[in-house]
Amino acid sequence: MKDHVRIRGEIAEYLNWPFILALFMVAANIAVALVDHAAGAAMGGFTLAEIVIAVWLWFGKRKHLMDGLVDFSARYSAAQVQLLDGMAVPYGIVDTDGRILWMNREFAGIIGTDRTRNPLSGYFPELTPNFFDRIKADTRIHSQYKDRFYEIDLRPVSMDQDAADSIGSENSAADERLTAVFLIDETQALIYEKEIDNQKMVAGLIYLDNYDEALESIETVRRSLLEALIDRKIMKSISAMNGVVRKLEKDKYFFVIEQRYTEILRKNRFSLLEDVKTVNIGNEMAVTLSIGIGMHGSTYMQNYEYARAAIDMALGRGGDQAVVKDGDEIRFYGGKSQQVEKTTRVKARVKAHALRELMDTKDKILIMGHHLGDIDCFGASVGIWRIATTFNKKARIVINGVNSSVTPMLYKFKNSSEYPKDMFVTGEEAAEWADGTTMLVVVDVNRPSITEAPELLTRVHTIVVLDHHRQSTEIIKNATLSYVEPFASSACEMVAEILQYIGDNIRIRPLEADAMYGGIMIDTQNFMNQTGVRTFEAAAFLRRSGADVVRVRKLFRDQPQDFRARAKAIENMEIYREHYAITECPADGLESPSIVGAQAANEMLDIIGIKATFVITKVDNVVYISGRSIDEVNVQVILEKLGGGGHRTIAGAQLRDISAEEARQKIKETLDSMSEKGEI
Repeated sequence: MKDHVRIRGEIAEYLNWPFILALFMVAANIAVALVDHAAGAAMGGFTLAEIVIAVWLWFGKRKHLMDGLVDFSARYSAAQVQLLDGMAVPYGIVDTDGRILWMNREFAGIIGTDRTRNPLSGYFPELTPNFFDRIKADTRIHSQYKDRFYEIDLRPVSMDQDAADSIGSENSAADERLTAVFLIDETQALIYEKEIDNQKMVAGLIYLDNYDEALESIETVRRSLLEALIDRKIMKSISAMNGVVRKLEKDKYFFVIEQRYTEILRKNRFSLLEDVKTVNIGNEMAVTLSIGIGMHGSTYMQNYEYARAAIDMALGRGGDQAVVKDGDEIRFYGGKSQQVEKTTRVKARVKAHALRELMDTKDKILIMGHHLGDIDCFGASVGIWRIATTFNKKARIVINGVNSSVTPMLYKFKNSSEYPKDMFVTGEEAAEWADGTTMLVVVDVNRPSITEAPELLTRVHTIVVLDHHRQSTEIIKNATLSYVEPFASSACEMVAEILQYIGDNIRIRPLEADAMYGGIMIDTQNFMNQTGVRTFEAAAFLRRSGADVVRVRKLFRDQPQDFRARAKAIENMEIYREHYAITECPADGLESPSIVGAQAANEMLDIIGIKATFVITKVDNVVYISGRSIDEVNVQVILEKLGGGGHRTIAGAQLRDISAEEARQKIKETLDSMSEKGEI
């Protein structure tokens, strides 16, 4: 081993110094001899002695010197290895393939063996050879081995061939890149951290969705008993979690629990939602409630604000569900039952007056719907346009494109001399037209990403949202006025009610009434779906305003190829899990394939035993999924799992860069998962 040691660095320079001094002596000797020959001869003896001593040191003492250095190095290395081996921190060295080259006792004690050359991935699956190839700097990961959790610090180490050979590396490269591995047991720290997290306080709100309606459905003398039973259910549920609950109003509760119990609520899927429905003392209508929970806020006040935002979202989605706002993450539970229509129009009147006040402060009104607007979106936009023009405001409707079913109605407006040429503008034109005196009214959509011109939401500061779709995690957050009613059949129904309350001198024209009537008719499937008393009242108002049922029906007749495509889709229908119809609608030769697919989904609901239908339509690289149900299944929560949304009985989703068969499989997997969890 000693014979192979190479002299390098400062030691080599030290051993070379006698020869360097000898050269200086020779030069000095020559210089002296040129001055005085006798002195040069005398100095020559000393120079010769210097040369002899230098040679003797190099050849005679060099080996003994190196033997001493090697012995010292060996003793020092042994001490260093002994210190590393006995170090309390688990430490090891691995090669580029992730194989263990050396480890100390603590490291061996963790993995249960002192054998080297074993791959580290056998103990920590994350540490694969590919993982080590990507390490360029100090890296830290977290992993688990057996029942312990570890923080693993990885530090690249460059070693020369001699050092690599000394620890057993087989790589013959001149510079072997190894990795030092440190294991830090963080199990106890995680336990303490989880316990601290579990003890944090969580704020919650409980609202009874249909309190007044449920009380009206029973005798007066029994109402106090119904209230007491509901209170008892809520108090008992929260008390079981060592929580505190207080009644704020007749139908509102505030509660506080430790965060550890949210996991219990999640596992039993907020059983309180179903328990309260069992309260029945003769009431014809089951009581439903909504729950909003806020957690992981920086303060208790922020948790309360999260809870308020969560309960607003639960109510905006139709109630009978729980919404948990965990920081920026929002989770939904429940939402199975049909939402109850409010017979009172107080809210519609209040929102109408608020809209009137906002319009009075602005000079320009922009109306915008969703991308590729349907007739409901178009009709609602026309209704708001009429309100704005009646109040002598400059109004424009933002339309970049509409589906084929709306085209005949759009042409009627564009070709009519009663309407201005600039009634419809594109998104770019609207952005140029907008200024500080502009108000934006968004209809039939509450998700900013699918609006006709999302950039307008940042350019205009006064925004009003009118929609009947259930809210999702993506909402228009900077709305000045938001009127979202999930129980409404359509946006046109909501606008028709606003028209009746916002002013006394508003008169809509027959063509406008046709557009709004068509929106209600299409969204309710000819008044067969999501239809309430207020839906017929809105339709009656439009009928009195000049809407012609026959004229509207003629506008929405289909092409022969659309009928054939629907028939083909129904013929190839697959019934999955006995109650779900899944099929694909051909898109070739169709002007609006997604509309035809939605129509096929509606028709399949007429089959006995079918609770929900899903029609897949692929156009270019986008797969459109139309979901429909009658009353037993909430297709919105199903398609939300696929990134979509909509209404309880009408929903849709879009999947990109995927085949129709893969989309079908995703639907099946979602149905399987939700059925097993009891979500549908």
